[in-house]
Amino acid sequence: MFAWSPSEIDPLIICLRLHVNLASRPVAQNRCNFAPKRVAIIEAEIDKLLDTDLIEEVSYSEWLANVVLVVKKDQCKWGVCVDYTNLNKACPKDNFLLPRIDQLVDSTFGNKLLSFMDTYSGYNQIMLHEEDKANTFFIIKRGTYCYKVMPFALKNARAMYQRLINRIFKEHISKTMEVYVDDMTVKVPRRADQIKNLAEAFSLLKKYHMKLNPSKCTFAVSSSKFLGYLVTQRRIEDYPNQIKVIFNMNSLARMKEIQILTGRATAFN
Repeated sequence: MFAWSPSEIDPLIICLRLHVNLASRPVAQNRCNFAPKRVAIIEAEIDKLLDTDLIEEVSYSEWLANVVLVVKKDQCKWGVCVDYTNLNKACPKDNFLLPRIDQLVDSTFGNKLLSFMDTYSGYNQIMLHEEDKANTFFIIKRGTYCYKVMPFALKNARAMYQRLINRIFKEHISKTMEVYVDDMTVKVPRRADQIKNLAEAFSLLKKYHMKLNPSKCTFAVSSSKFLGYLVTQRRIEDYPNQIKVIFNMNSLARMKEIQILTGRATAFN
């Protein structure tokens, strides 16, 4: 049920179709050049994906995208993503609605205990349809590859994953569980229900071969961070790190800066 590395992911839950518009002309991007240090980072990540059978090497495709490097949340590591801008434009938008964050956070109020869980590379636990692999081709200095599972950068990935999660936990959502994409919480209004509620969630995770990231799971606590908020038994607060940026801002001198601040403040209203 827990995955300590990508090699322990078992992507056998469901299969994704991209539904690429047949009238859209495929776009083959020219390969971008990177500095040697960044090439090493990219190739190390590609080796990891190859070793875990999440991608495979290919020879030719009409669709071809570049990789991009992004700074991860901890600001200490580079993440490797694929720029699927052109492919996303050719795919219809999946209008499946995500849950409202404020309602999910409010629903945690008043529980004796809460358990927070995060799936391990959740999107990669969904298989990609065989015919759509050619649409995910990407290029680096040493070769061309395609995904065998759903990559993170696809436009409809979040909607697809939320739909899957809703189906799996449909009997428990809004009762003993709340789920937002790959973030899950198990609610326990009475301490005596802790084992039962967790067992029900674990049973479904095991049934559908879904893996959790142990480093991002917290069990049986009275308070923790959830979807950007600090939730406790008695109250819900803005998470300190979320609002620290606002308190540390310099004095505003332009209208654009005021508009940005107003937008951030509205998010916490």
